[in-house]
Amino acid sequence: MIPARGYEGARVAILGLGRSGLSAARSLEAGGAEPVCWDDNPEARARAEEYGFEIVDLAREGAFHGIACLVVSPGIPHLYPAPNRIVAAAQAAGVPVDNDIGLFFRSFAGAEWQDFDQPPRVIAVTGSNGKSTTSALIHHILTEAGRASQLAGNIGRGVLDIDAPADGGAVVLELSSYQTELARALTPDIAVFTNLSPDHLDRHGGPGGYFAAKRRLFAEGGPDRAIIGVDEPEGRFLAGQLSESAGDDRVIRISVTEKLTGPGWNVFARKGFLSEYRKGRQAGSIDLRPIKGLPGAHNHQNTCAAYAVCRSMGLAPRVIEDAMQTYPGLPHRSQIIAEAGGVTYVNDSKATNVDSALQALQAFDSVRWICGGLEKEGGLAALAPALDRVARAYVIGREAPQFALQLEGCETEICTTMAEAVRRAHADAQPGETVLLAPAAASFDQYDSFERRGEDFAACVARALGSGQ
Repeated sequence: MIPARGYEGARVAILGLGRSGLSAARSLEAGGAEPVCWDDNPEARARAEEYGFEIVDLAREGAFHGIACLVVSPGIPHLYPAPNRIVAAAQAAGVPVDNDIGLFFRSFAGAEWQDFDQPPRVIAVTGSNGKSTTSALIHHILTEAGRASQLAGNIGRGVLDIDAPADGGAVVLELSSYQTELARALTPDIAVFTNLSPDHLDRHGGPGGYFAAKRRLFAEGGPDRAIIGVDEPEGRFLAGQLSESAGDDRVIRISVTEKLTGPGWNVFARKGFLSEYRKGRQAGSIDLRPIKGLPGAHNHQNTCAAYAVCRSMGLAPRVIEDAMQTYPGLPHRSQIIAEAGGVTYVNDSKATNVDSALQALQAFDSVRWICGGLEKEGGLAALAPALDRVARAYVIGREAPQFALQLEGCETEICTTMAEAVRRAHADAQPGETVLLAPAAASFDQYDSFERRGEDFAACVARALGSGQ
């Protein structure tokens, strides 16, 4: 655990008692603070009481008298579309509002660091798509190379629940826009921006607010090195803001759409090959095509980011390549769950928006596509460039007919349930094809999470293969 610093003897309020909230309460207590906890859910309050934490209704009049800070869980809005009533009360009372990420960055360094030969380093990864895979891949490469590494944030452990870092150790954090937007301290040693596509726009008041939330990771703390995906205008803008000159190698630009050979430090992937260029000369190359755990251009972008991080930490290209060969992939993210009769079954339930589904489709040549769910803003028109790869779409979800109508030029079948979609796709699939779950939609019309949806897909595939249907 990382004890929270700076609040010794102070009363600190915690709003939201899920994983991050309880972790923050424990951390604050370990640092000598007095946590005061609240959640609108009675079951969550009961869990906190079992830990011995004080429960106080923060919505009551005068609740913030004597409170030094309010720590808010990521899912609770503090500005758009409207502030939570308790957050608004804290702001009206002049009480600072923070989150567990802010507590982590202000508390991470310890007195024991003065005896370390190499201070620990924090690598923070943000962006719309690929954060989890990039973070997990960095952690995997560092671990395979013999470096002490911990994975935390949106993936792995809560940031305050990690162990105190070892001499020369690394902490890899996946950070969402919800987390970067509110944290009062953001000081990573290396920061990664993968890409940007429309998501969570209501929470951030539009695309400008969404980008601004991501940008804070780079603007607030000034990382020693920034790895920036430059395939969108926002990434190019950010890289330009952070660079002092075209040859400034504190910024590493990455791309999967163009060859980057300028005077700076660049990493790009084209036609399945990763290339590293420094000062206009090639410094490394990896053939990504045999790496099963990282299929498609979207994963090649993740690979470029992870490669750039590990190179900036001093790892040799061959060491990175060897580690990538053993990367198993993440559940629900381009996860190969079965191969039978020449057909590959891939679970990409995490493809909850149109951009991530487009990337998933473009990773395969001939697809039996299972899609649908709770549609997000913007419609499905952006999927058009990949629909020629789809042999047939099997549409699930409560609004499957309306979803299917938007897939113009694509043969569709309304299945509604996952079981029926898998049964039909399995029966139709030919050798060389891929049965792909990439919903392009949220799961909440039928499942309580994308993980449950992916698990159901895997179970349905297992039943179909086991029955020989």
